Amino acid sequence: IDSIVALVDEDVILRSELDLAVAGIVERVRASGDAMPPMNLIESQVLERLIIRELQIQRALITGIRISDADIDEAMVLLAQQNGLTIQQMRQLIEADGEDFSEFRRNIGEELMTERLRQRIVNSMDPITETEIDILLASEELGGGEYNVSHILIGLPDGSTPQQISEAQAKADDIHERLLGGLDFASAAISFSDSQEALEGGLVGWRDLNSVPAFFSDAMRDLQPGDITQPIRSPAGFHIIRVNDYREQRQVVVKEYNARHIMIQVNELVTPRLAMDKIIDIRQELEDGADFAELAREHSDDQTSANLGGDMGWFPPDAFGERVAQTLLAMQPGQVSEPFQTQGGWHIMELMDIRESDRTEEAIRAEARDKIVMRKAEQEIEKVLRQFRDEAFVEIRLPGHQGS
Repeated sequence: IDSIVALVDEDVILRSELDLAVAGIVERVRASGDAMPPMNLIESQVLERLIIRELQIQRALITGIRISDADIDEAMVLLAQQNGLTIQQMRQLIEADGEDFSEFRRNIGEELMTERLRQRIVNSMDPITETEIDILLASEELGGGEYNVSHILIGLPDGSTPQQISEAQAKADDIHERLLGGLDFASAAISFSDSQEALEGGLVGWRDLNSVPAFFSDAMRDLQPGDITQPIRSPAGFHIIRVNDYREQRQVVVKEYNARHIMIQVNELVTPRLAMDKIIDIRQELEDGADFAELAREHSDDQTSANLGGDMGWFPPDAFGERVAQTLLAMQPGQVSEPFQTQGGWHIMELMDIRESDRTEEAIRAEARDKIVMRKAEQEIEKVLRQFRDEAFVEIRLPGHQGS
């Protein structure tokens, strides 16, 4: 007989749900070769994740987020493609593992719902300003490498009492001492961490000093692979960080293409067939010795480039869409393409030259924006999820579990 292991506001988490989730984590830990934490600690951590997941689903429903069958179908197709499978093959594998396919679909729908809730949280943040990017790029961290890091968080609720802070620090200090004594970091994270990455062994992944909170970057700056920090205090609690690996920043060099084109636009008066016939005729004129620039000025419907003899300037291959990129990548300088079609109409294109361009500075600036967004988003999501947990009615009925 199934039993209830937690009440979460108006909903419940069943023993069968917990057992299924625990089995997945145990299998992952065994496959990774990490030390297996005690089962009661794994159960407590997994149950806490299920509680947070349930609270997110509840909040998503309250705020009007809905996932359609079409949304789930699209996600399922993408998941199957990523694993080199058809939907039918994926279904057979899922059912061979003893999992109900309709339950798998339901879980996918819930994942989509929580993703949309998190995206809504991120979208509610103030936009990133150019000044923030300038400040980041002017910092001493510019040009540093990337760190592969893991993380343990001993969390604190909002408005923590001095006793709660003291107990959390003592717990963090004890874990730190045990880590120095040889305790496996991933096992400790699974057992004790309150972070979102706990059940992944605390693995955060590759980050540079610009994409983590300041208290992380200050502590990580001088660490070598294998080093761990002392417990670090933040508003969220006490953190222990381990640097797993380090790599230098790589130069970003891209190929740029200089090309010119002639486009015959499809519209109410020009059918696709007429446009194709016209571009074929123009291609023949080129073969007969006509000047490309003259033909572009006379015939091209691309008002931006026609007056320039069709010159598109220098650009990366994907600047004008996949079809143009495919054509460019198959050409050599001096070559004129066969007629090809895009959404805009029918084209011929001449590749004039190729060069390599150092886009490191541009890439750094673009990445700086992404890193600021990532850093702020992680902090905001962590804060909002803590608020959800603090405000919810949660009654845990798992034997031996401490707290609510």
